[in-house]
Amino acid sequence: MATLFIADLHLQTEEPAITAGFLRFLAGEARSADALYILGDLFEAWIGDDDPNPLHREIANAIKSLVDSGVPCSFIHGNRDFLVGKRFARESDMQLLPEEKVLNLYGRDVLIMHGDTLCTDDPGYLAFRAKVHTPWIQTLFLALPLFIRRRIAQKMRNDSKAANSSKSMEIMDVNPQAVVTVMEKHHVQWLIHGHTHRPDIHTLHANGETAHRVVLGAWHSHGSMVKVSREDVELIPFPF
Repeated sequence: MATLFIADLHLQTEEPAITAGFLRFLAGEARSADALYILGDLFEAWIGDDDPNPLHREIANAIKSLVDSGVPCSFIHGNRDFLVGKRFARESDMQLLPEEKVLNLYGRDVLIMHGDTLCTDDPGYLAFRAKVHTPWIQTLFLALPLFIRRRIAQKMRNDSKAANSSKSMEIMDVNPQAVVTVMEKHHVQWLIHGHTHRPDIHTLHANGETAHRVVLGAWHSHGSMVKVSREDVELIPFPF
């Protein structure tokens, strides 16, 4: 048996192939797992659990079907879907986790997170992140009519694309010292995260020993998962 991890699907109605691929994954590979962890950015945008978008109900039902089959599902918020709330969690029967969570998997202590907080070379993004994670700002936003929230979300997405187009790839990647710091904070030798869309397994040094950082890929033209078993930790791309 194995535990599976995915991230950065960025599901939206404009990308039906990715949605179809995810639904096949939930009905196929995921059914034989011990558990499934979604490490953020499951959706391209999230403006509230009250959004009647049919895609959201379809995904909630599919995740619940997986859970009902005996595979628990847990979710860490990403930078795109940080407003996913308790209502959607109930509908999908998945557990909402904190930003940083340590799991014991087959004898390994593994830290999981979305990964955006590791990008400390981009202070502009971190300042924006701190602002939109302020509870009163989130409460005010969620109290707005849906059509206004959609406009705000679209503007934020456009602004983000414009800002990222002028940033170097190095700035948008994780900071190596931030990685070591968070791994030593949690006393782990394994870290799994998404966000950067740069799938790879990196070897580093933390806690006085060899450590490993596993980065999930985004679901663009194919899927990406990390499969952790008693024997191995594998980063696996697969067709939709």
